[in-house]
Amino acid sequence: MLEKIVLDRRTSKSEYRRVKPYLRRRLYDLEKACWDARVPSVIVFEGWDAAGKGGAIRTLTSRLDPRGFRLYPIHAPRSLEAQLPWLWRFWNRLPNYGEMAIFDHSWYHRVLVERVEGLVPEKAWRGAYQDIVDFERTISDDGYVLVKLFMHISRDEQARRFRKLEADPLLSWHVQPADWERHRRYDEYRLAVEEMLERTETEWGPWTIVEATNRRWARVKVYKTIIQRLEYELLDRGCELPATVVPATRAGDSSRKTRLAPASPGAGGAPSDPAATSRSTDAPVGDGASPNVVHGVRADGGAG
Repeated sequence: MLEKIVLDRRTSKSEYRRVKPYLRRRLYDLEKACWDARVPSVIVFEGWDAAGKGGAIRTLTSRLDPRGFRLYPIHAPRSLEAQLPWLWRFWNRLPNYGEMAIFDHSWYHRVLVERVEGLVPEKAWRGAYQDIVDFERTISDDGYVLVKLFMHISRDEQARRFRKLEADPLLSWHVQPADWERHRRYDEYRLAVEEMLERTETEWGPWTIVEATNRRWARVKVYKTIIQRLEYELLDRGCELPATVVPATRAGDSSRKTRLAPASPGAGGAPSDPAATSRSTDAPVGDGASPNVVHGVRADGGAG
């Protein structure tokens, strides 16, 4: 599955500078619209070590209203959490209506790291697939918007990034022996990832695979995936989409502003159903494409 993903997709620096102001402003406007409409959302980041999850999250949240979202970096359960049902700590982190929760790793830790490293019995991680599907179905039925992103890079690219981090005295602490051990077991993790994608892909919780070799491409795709899903959910609930206004980028004219219409990838000017377009391989930024057009975002394939 993952070996079929095309990982050499790129976005140029000039194109990234052109679309980034709109994308971050658009997401800010949608954050406010979801707050006003009391639409809660859950954004899940999974992926390979050094795939760029942290950088994507920093970019994503840099212009959001901090009152409207919470970021949860997920680690191994603490002693109290380990004595409770394994999803308890995630239930307690669900956002209030109108707010957004962003998970840097998530409940999928059970079927990835805990599975491959043998931290839980086989019966526990095998049973976790149905637990996850039921959990996500329950929060979806309660009105939560669920966006699941997997940041994908190759084994060689991961090794290159590890070596680059180790060569920088200020960043070398990011790479620990455990990271190299997981890299050595890349193929085992790949099998676990593929089974995870296959068994937890649902209508209410579709996966988006983000080709993360090029960081600009990955960040644009993350933005557009979330924007598309929020727009669709707002329209589906009878809410009017906000218009987005961003400063013009023309040099020497900082006072001029440009008004852009809401993204409209689907027929009839309305965002298409994300579940229906999730298997598209469209580029997040195409030649000549308007920055307010959100494409389908999942590469068809069947740790940041």
